[in-house]
Amino acid sequence: MNLYDIWFSTIKLPDEIKNQIMRSFRDTEELWVFLNEHKDYNYSFSTKPLLASMNMEYVEKLLEITIKQGIKIVTKKDDDYPRLLKNYDDSPYVLYYFGNIKKINELRNISIVGSRLCSNYGKEVTNIITSQLSFYNVNIVSGMAKGIDSVAHWGAVNNGAFSTAVLGCGIDRIYPAENRSLYNKIKEIGCIISQFPTSTPPFAYNFPIRNRIISGMSELIIVVEAEKRSGSLITANRALDQSKHVMAVPGSIFSSKSKGTHDLISDGAHIFTGIESILSLLKINFVGKQKKKVKRRSKEMEKIYNILTDTPMHLDDIMRITNIDIKLLYELLLEMQLEDSIKCIAGNYYVKINDDFQ
Repeated sequence: MNLYDIWFSTIKLPDEIKNQIMRSFRDTEELWVFLNEHKDYNYSFSTKPLLASMNMEYVEKLLEITIKQGIKIVTKKDDDYPRLLKNYDDSPYVLYYFGNIKKINELRNISIVGSRLCSNYGKEVTNIITSQLSFYNVNIVSGMAKGIDSVAHWGAVNNGAFSTAVLGCGIDRIYPAENRSLYNKIKEIGCIISQFPTSTPPFAYNFPIRNRIISGMSELIIVVEAEKRSGSLITANRALDQSKHVMAVPGSIFSSKSKGTHDLISDGAHIFTGIESILSLLKINFVGKQKKKVKRRSKEMEKIYNILTDTPMHLDDIMRITNIDIKLLYELLLEMQLEDSIKCIAGNYYVKINDDFQ
């Protein structure tokens, strides 16, 4: 635990400038000593906040909190700092964390983000993605916000996958408060990260900064649902600036929650059509059907599967024969398509393509 790393994290300067400064020093302690010995030096405007922040009493209080709560620190000069994030000039020099940060560099990192006010469709797609990715050496990264973020984290940990939550507040703050159990679960078996000093409130302007970390530490950013001016689009656009892969989940043309994802697709984002689209993009070998984690099929899904053949059947006929509500039917058909049990062809016709349905 380094007192000077904590001090450096409190300095109100853009991360890009802070990284430029640290290129001239071995570590933050050396920088502190230099500033302390050259207080009368004619500093540039950008480095004056360094001197203004040299309140050791305040920093020592932060150190006390950090030690008491078991919070750990990693810097860009440490091997355990997330390797992909380290590549960027504006990534934070100091990260606070709980959990196993080493694991991040051992796994393929995929971010899943989306609307806080997500639909049942968005939840279902997210659960399918996380449950199927859990068979691979993948770290599911998200921001622990309401909606898609929380669904993605829960989907990962409930299926035994590693997950990293990137916070827009101090790492000792649980936000939103309703995610306390999720926070504790990720802290136990995954990793929680923040660049903000302890006790920092979840200010609105922190979240675009947080989003930069989510995209920076990931190979692929999957946007499940996003409205026109969604924070998820900030993450996606940041990822494009970083030359990262961006994938969007198509939704209903009538849903405002899919307008942002459809715009991403129009702008050239990869389209999510199933787990194979992710594996192919990242050149991950498909391991075939994994039966041990496949959840028990509902009676409704069995009804659908049993009436389908290799002869196309229209959606209206499926609804009439099974007597399943149209909203639920769409969700079930989507899940069965993503699991390669059935296929939708032109005009809302469906066929059976897999005889191993369980």
